[in-house]
Order: sequence, then C-alpha cells, then structure tokens
Amino acid sequence: MSRETFLGLWFSLLAVMLTCRCLPLLLLRGRELPERVGRALSLIPAAAFAALVANDLVRPDVYAANPTAALPVALASAAVVVVARKSGSLLWCAISGMTVYALLGVLL
Repeated sequence: MSRETFLGLWFSLLAVMLTCRCLPLLLLRGRELPERVGRALSLIPAAAFAALVANDLVRPDVYAANPTAALPVALASAAVVVVARKSGSLLWCAISGMTVYALLGVLL
C-alpha cells in the first residue's frame, strides 16, 4: 500500500469516526433527552465492561487444554459479582476484579 493510499484511507476513517462521535454531541447539546433514552444510555458502561469480561470468561479452547486455567478467571469474576451487588460501582468492580485476578496469578 502506498503512502498516499494509506494517508487517504486514514484521514477518511478519522473523519467518519469524528463525525459519528462528535456530531451527535453537538446536535444534542442543551436538549433534554427522553427518560427512556437516558436510561438506555446509562447501560452502556456496564455493557462495555461485560463485553470485556466475557472475552476472558468464554474461552473453551483454553479450558479444554487446561481445565485449571478457568479457576482464576472464575474466582475473580465471582468476586466482581459480590462487589457489584454490594457497591453498584463499575470502578470498584474493575479494581476488585483486577486485584483478585492478580493475587490468584501469584498464588496459583
């Protein structure tokens, strides 16, 4: 791929990305969103976190080769569930999950 083709593609993708991210913010600035839309948008952080976690939880090829590899992930996710029920904070869920997973990595 030539330099000109790469830069053209890169700037085109950058323009589309910025348009998709910034244009809605500019158009909706100062407007009150309907309650249902606000509730739906409030679920985005939890959904993003769940998608990141699901990537590590669902790995049948790794677990088939070594069944004990699932233990640290399962215990860390159980700790995150407990923290989520108690605090309801995405930040504390992330901190507790990373801490438990790191400690289990050292211990196991």
